Amino acid sequence: MKSRMTLVVLWLVAVFACKGIAAENQRPNILFILADDLGYGDLGCYGVRDIQTPNLDRLAQQGVRLTDFYANGPVCTPTRCGLMTGRYQQRIGGLEWAISPGQKHLGLPPQEKTIAQMLRDAGYATAMSGKWHLGYTEDRAPNAHGFDRFFGLLSGNHNYFTHRENNGEADLFLDTKPVVFEGYSTFLIQRHALEFLDAIKGKPFFLYVAFNAPHWPIQAPEDGGKQVTLKEWSRGTRETYAKMVEAMDTSIGEILTALDRRGLASNTFVVFTSDNGGDRFSRNYPLSHGKGTLGEGGLRVPCLARWPGKIPAGQVSKQVGIMMDWSATILNLAGAKPPKDRPLDGKDLLPVLTGEKRGQKRTLFWRRVGPNWVKTHRAVRDGDWKFIDERNDKQQLYNLADDIGEKNNLADQQKSRVAKMKKLLDQWENQVDPPLYKVSLKAE
Repeated sequence: MKSRMTLVVLWLVAVFACKGIAAENQRPNILFILADDLGYGDLGCYGVRDIQTPNLDRLAQQGVRLTDFYANGPVCTPTRCGLMTGRYQQRIGGLEWAISPGQKHLGLPPQEKTIAQMLRDAGYATAMSGKWHLGYTEDRAPNAHGFDRFFGLLSGNHNYFTHRENNGEADLFLDTKPVVFEGYSTFLIQRHALEFLDAIKGKPFFLYVAFNAPHWPIQAPEDGGKQVTLKEWSRGTRETYAKMVEAMDTSIGEILTALDRRGLASNTFVVFTSDNGGDRFSRNYPLSHGKGTLGEGGLRVPCLARWPGKIPAGQVSKQVGIMMDWSATILNLAGAKPPKDRPLDGKDLLPVLTGEKRGQKRTLFWRRVGPNWVKTHRAVRDGDWKFIDERNDKQQLYNLADDIGEKNNLADQQKSRVAKMKKLLDQWENQVDPPLYKVSLKAE
């Protein structure tokens, strides 16, 4: 009898162990792909004609294309901070503008907990290939913020062939060590993403692929022999920019093909988007303005998501969303929890994208603080209405449902709505600003 009971116990242990393994394997893998300065209209699925993006267009056909998706800020660093923390970057302080070359004192503080750390704590393998732009020092770099493996650049941009910043400093790392590789940055990022994918065994994974393309310097894969001086760093042509986007699309196609080849595509949640609106050689049509501004062209970005069998293929969603929403979505998918003292500002988008819930009205906020706190602008989107408060300048109010290009400023005709939206901004700003920010602002 005793031996039979022992066998039953062992059998139950084995059954529950198998169920545990199955549950682990059922948790989706996550592939998050980020472009850099890509224009809202620079993909075929968003209407571009002079750039070929077959792989991203196919991703849109297999999943959902979002029309009203936003970056957390109009430049690189703020949005990346929002993605990594799932919170408004204003809560962290000091990361509301892009970190410039050599600004070694800035970055994501060590005490902040990123989604990579939360996912790793939940049993995920984590890897990053590409552009970080959230700090240079080792305690602010990717490995210190939850990534098991890292390859890429720590700065905001580097020469695509020499892998040096415009101040001459070398900027290519494998984990915490500087490395030297020959090749075009886009293809090196692809190569290491594939190597990380090969090395991940027996665990669900979070792979963050952050291309520096098509951010300047404007260099196509065939431009390897050309020298780019500091004066030429942000110069270029639309034709070269197009080749950069096409090279990125090719690399994304290789990564997606690798998922197919390994039988992982059906259980991998894939997101593609950009960190802010397009710069001078981009196509932001039909939006106004571009990178660095709080116009729609500076904030609204292309965004695609795919999860076979969960997100219906070929849909177009007008659900308003923002970068940190993906943080909340990913953590919920993985069963990971944020720290209790740092609740997320982002919202889980999946119930809407899968059709479980109807679209939700959103109220989103932005603040553009330039270097040295110069020219502070704020903006809020509340439903279809958007208000831009240019302090010491002018106020703008637009109905985006009728005026996506922000041509017709209704501020003078809708004074009560302006007052309401300004109040929303004031309340938000008072809630998110950390003491560090308020001290810095008073000191200016």
